[in-house]
Amino acid sequence: MVRILLATSRLDLQELTEKAVGADGMTVLVGVARSNAEVVRLARELSPDIVTMELRLSEQDSDAAVRQIMISAPAPIVMVSREDGAALGTVSARALEAGALAVIPAPRPVDGRLDTAVAEKFLATIKAMAQVKVVRQWPKKEAGRNDAGNGGRQAPIGVVGIAASTGGPAAIRSILMRLPATLPAPILIVQHMSNGFIDGVAASLDASVPLRVKVATDGDRLRPGTAYLAPDGLQLGVSGQLRISVSDDAPVDGFKPSGSYLFASIARAFKAQSLAVVLTGMGSDGTGGLRALRIAGGKVIAQDETSSVVFGMPKSAIGAGVVDFVLPLDRIGEKIVALAQGEANAS
Repeated sequence: MVRILLATSRLDLQELTEKAVGADGMTVLVGVARSNAEVVRLARELSPDIVTMELRLSEQDSDAAVRQIMISAPAPIVMVSREDGAALGTVSARALEAGALAVIPAPRPVDGRLDTAVAEKFLATIKAMAQVKVVRQWPKKEAGRNDAGNGGRQAPIGVVGIAASTGGPAAIRSILMRLPATLPAPILIVQHMSNGFIDGVAASLDASVPLRVKVATDGDRLRPGTAYLAPDGLQLGVSGQLRISVSDDAPVDGFKPSGSYLFASIARAFKAQSLAVVLTGMGSDGTGGLRALRIAGGKVIAQDETSSVVFGMPKSAIGAGVVDFVLPLDRIGEKIVALAQGEANAS
């Protein structure tokens, strides 16, 4: 039985969640919180299997509560929303950076009754996320200085591709914070998340990291020091070494956008100048494209198990034998910088 702590200031959302849980048989609602302070307190007292939290509680954003729970009573946290748009996208980005695993649509009514299809998907996500083993967060320390050496030179990389899923927004932000605005390569990012939030995530990152960050559009010119996020429901790749391709091509292994699609695309255009980074996430997206990238002579970084929220995607890549470097999250940025500068043996 999955024990759920719900945090919402909306009675309609509470009632719909209660109906969904009541019809499921494998989940139980152990408490309902109305405010940020109350959800932090109940998370400590009840030790739920998962916390399901509204993006805004009593008109207050919930990212501070997420951060406090991850410090004082670690549990998987899933954010829910009845709305979308750039404003809530920015709120969701802060919650994900604070430690929430995902943002998903809340249960909703249709003709006055619970939409069973949405409710089933909601509970399936809750039950899957409840299995994620989270770790206690600690107050942030300043990053140490970069001790990477200059133990050799090689051709610098020309593009960086990143793929992530569960836990990815916070991991991506951590990496981008360590990259200078003068990075000589563009970055293309596939982040699996619910539709309607990627614009807000991009805006939040753009305001807080040294690089420019934007949602990619077809035909965008590839520019160094810029990170491009895949739009909702479209494939992200490149058209040669000068421009981005955003297309309605078919899903790859069920994903659209797909990390494998991105990696295969940059491999065709940049060959040995390609660098792929596989971050925390469920499943194996990315592994297929990494095979093509390695054949082309490119390099691959995988996030290590200890720093991954979910080790699925990195584990798949490592198991396939297509990874050059397995690194903790806080060292991936410096490795990207070293490879972009042509430092072959940077540690």
